[in-house]
Amino acid sequence: MTTTNSQPSIAVKGRPWKSSRTAVLIAAMSTIACFAVAALIVVVTPLAGIPGIALIAVPMSCVVSFLRGRSAGTNAAVNSAVSSLVVSATGILFAPWISIFVTLVQRGHSAIYRGFFTHDMRVTAPDDALTSGGIKHAIVGTLIMVVGAAIVAVPLGVVTAIYITEIRGRFTKIVRFLVQAMSGVPSIVAGLFIYAVLVVQVKQFTGLAGALSLAILMIPTVARTSEEVLRLVSEDLRYGAYALGSSQSSNIFRVVLPAVRSGLVTSAILGVARVAGETAPLLVTAQYFVATKMNPVSGPIASLPVMTYSLLQTGTENSVARAWATALTLIVLVAVLFVFARLTSRGRKR
Repeated sequence: MTTTNSQPSIAVKGRPWKSSRTAVLIAAMSTIACFAVAALIVVVTPLAGIPGIALIAVPMSCVVSFLRGRSAGTNAAVNSAVSSLVVSATGILFAPWISIFVTLVQRGHSAIYRGFFTHDMRVTAPDDALTSGGIKHAIVGTLIMVVGAAIVAVPLGVVTAIYITEIRGRFTKIVRFLVQAMSGVPSIVAGLFIYAVLVVQVKQFTGLAGALSLAILMIPTVARTSEEVLRLVSEDLRYGAYALGSSQSSNIFRVVLPAVRSGLVTSAILGVARVAGETAPLLVTAQYFVATKMNPVSGPIASLPVMTYSLLQTGTENSVARAWATALTLIVLVAVLFVFARLTSRGRKR
């Protein structure tokens, strides 16, 4: 009788397709080397700047990755080259955003001091010394109008998406068409609509009018994103709930919506990001005010985008520096709201 000492292989828990640290280090070093060589080539050729470096380095990196992976077979070589291309494309995609952020920091940091976020421009002129004044009034006004717009737009957008994907009534096609049409409405048109309907009637600019103009722009973004999120819910999940005796309303609110809670939060944040930097509708609805104001119906109110525009219009060195710092604050504020919303959406799964 023949015996054998071989033992069955045991699957190792983890990610077998994940590259080892050594392989990742080698790939990173080769990519850095490709960009270094590309930078040297740019110096001695008519190509210039970062675009020229990327134009040379990306194909070179793909070729190097392909040659490096040939020892493991053709499939591994192709996979290595495609992975290098994807990583390079991702870096190129983020490069403009990084460039914008770095530019904002470089040109706006001189205007930021200890009281920049706790003082307003009540007693400070735009071209006064950078050690006085601040943007407290603009931050408060932006939060008031964005939150007000979200209170109006997020429920309407989600309900619209529910009607299109879950109710599927006779007006589904019309509602979807109107949502798509609203997506193409210029922001100034939304502002002029609220101006004609509300501002002219009450005869004053208000934060409420600004919030409503932003809500018009936010609704289609929230509705379309929520629709796509709701379409990701499996039909089997819906049919299973109906088979257990669930009503349509119970199925929507107890099964479908909890399953895509994080996606709905993301759609709301996308809506906020869509309108947080809008300037044109606020110019004709909320205008600008130099002092901090908490009441959205008591007259003009400040906002970060309009303050940035107003400071740039002044044109002096100090006012332009304040404008860059205000724009930097706007970007950081949107990022903080996004991170906060993502953290709060991570609840305990039932």
